[in-house]
Amino acid sequence: MLRAAPVFLTIAFVLHVPQAQADPIAGRQPQAVEDRMVPDPPGMNVAVWASGLEIPWSIVFLPDGQALVSERRGRILLLDRNGKPRPEPYATPSVVARGEGGLMGLALDPRFPERPYLYAMMTRRENGKTATAVVRFKQDGTRGVVDRTILDGIPAGTFHNGGRIAFGPDGLLYVGTGETGHPELAQDKTSLAGKILRITPDGTVPSDNPFPGSPVFTLGHRNVQGLAWRLGTRDLYASEHGPSGEFGLHARDEINRIVAGRNYGWPTATCAVGKEGLADPLVCWPKQAVAPSGATFFDGDLFVATLRGEALIRVKIGTGDRIEAIERWFASGEANGRYGRLRDVAVGPDKALYVLTNDGCGGQGPNGGDCILRLTAR
Repeated sequence: MLRAAPVFLTIAFVLHVPQAQADPIAGRQPQAVEDRMVPDPPGMNVAVWASGLEIPWSIVFLPDGQALVSERRGRILLLDRNGKPRPEPYATPSVVARGEGGLMGLALDPRFPERPYLYAMMTRRENGKTATAVVRFKQDGTRGVVDRTILDGIPAGTFHNGGRIAFGPDGLLYVGTGETGHPELAQDKTSLAGKILRITPDGTVPSDNPFPGSPVFTLGHRNVQGLAWRLGTRDLYASEHGPSGEFGLHARDEINRIVAGRNYGWPTATCAVGKEGLADPLVCWPKQAVAPSGATFFDGDLFVATLRGEALIRVKIGTGDRIEAIERWFASGEANGRYGRLRDVAVGPDKALYVLTNDGCGGQGPNGGDCILRLTAR
């Protein structure tokens, strides 16, 4: 069990066993760190870099400074260095954009352009059913052409589809999935739902995965939405949505440090319970849901875009994963953010921080629709 000190905004611990009453557990005393509201991030200029987007989900940057952005309804756009999209989409894959499904996470091959591949996670029709897959596109000029499906058969649902993909410092592709509204799948090692998966760029299972022959890297997740590696280390952190009514539970969104083979508890446990065999989160919001989504490290701190929280959350992580501070940028209260729901955050090649909105850009985009914000130091 991970033993780094967890952080809570209250001292509540919750253990939940399906088919049983929720059982409060005293557990370890949590480290008390309150979120601090920061409506205007100090020392930062904020500008609308791109606008007029339709539910953007993920952004990745090409080495030349251009960007690729996925829109959940089924378009991948190529944006120039000034945030202007090309007239023709980079790709328009056929997706099932129902509920939380559709075109989701993007990842660029770490050896691009030597390996000119873009990877995309999407819900689509497979053998007459809706399922989730990771598809590889090969760049051809300013277009992406489907090269192959590298992973399919991931369960899909109206909700809890996960969707975030990212290459790690080991050159392997990590895939965050949700349990699609079927909590029991998160504990089923034969299912790809409710997991973080780890595969090679060609879709094979690495020989050092924790469960031989399986792409499963960790299990016990409800809905993984963000993946980020701490700079200078191989430490992986993930953001995860907590329950929204299952078993009478709400909130309990988490930030976890991911270790191969660990079980992160869902639906046996949420937040920290100090139970042998289950990994406790570093951060948990047990009272008010923030719905954490995309994540990245910037200037040494973890930044997490939040949907329901409508804030860009900054988490300062110290030695031994001790949480030193939590800030909610653009927020002046619970679920009251200047730019509305935020879906993803990434660092550009210009060392600026880019944030995708999912709620009309707070009415501040010049062309309407959603936007991409660019944050730079003053």
